[in-house]
Amino acid sequence: MNPVMRDDVLLKERSFVSDSSSTMTLQGAVNRSISAVAICVIAAFISWQLSYNAAWIGPLMGVGVFGGLIVALVTIFKKSWAPITTPIYALFEGAALGAISNVFQAQYSGIVFQAVGLTFGVLFLMLTIYRTRLIRVTQRFRIAMTAAIGAIFLVYIVGFILSFFGMSIPLIHESGPIGIIFSLVVVGVASFSLLLNFDSIEKGASANLPKYMEWYCAFGLLVTLIWLYLEILNLLSKLQRR
Repeated sequence: MNPVMRDDVLLKERSFVSDSSSTMTLQGAVNRSISAVAICVIAAFISWQLSYNAAWIGPLMGVGVFGGLIVALVTIFKKSWAPITTPIYALFEGAALGAISNVFQAQYSGIVFQAVGLTFGVLFLMLTIYRTRLIRVTQRFRIAMTAAIGAIFLVYIVGFILSFFGMSIPLIHESGPIGIIFSLVVVGVASFSLLLNFDSIEKGASANLPKYMEWYCAFGLLVTLIWLYLEILNLLSKLQRR
């Protein structure tokens, strides 16, 4: 599960403010989520244009990734700052995504537009599945998703550590059957993580959480969408290398 959107994390922010204008609403969370995604997309487009100059690619990636990481940590530990930090996070991540996307586009023509289309397609598909209750977010589902996400990130951490020794986990980063299956599994897990985001937003809106949690929930959803987009981009690149 997205660690910033766990139920226990959200409900710690429970507020008993009687004034409804000071509490989180479902529509408010939706509006904030749309705003965060829009900021990220606009920043990514600007970064995309700038990164046609190769000299900009490294700085945009570096500032975007590390700036986004720092702001994400601040947001997680100071949730009340989310109305300020979430748009800043979206800007940083947009800068990184624009440069990364341009690098992939240079190698595989058309891949970015396919990845963007698939990402938003998955988002609306998962939203439809959630709203129609075709898949219910039960405690068992949450446990299974938490285990799956934990396993994936453990693999990534091991790979990151091995990279310092000039090694990598064999097969999963290659374009062979195992690498493609691994990417499909990761894309699937990231996709179903959106159901957890939707459920957490709905529960937060009904739990009388403070108003700033609308932005915090938008932050959590944006984290999942960025992960999903990057994994789809990685999967498509493997398919094109075959």
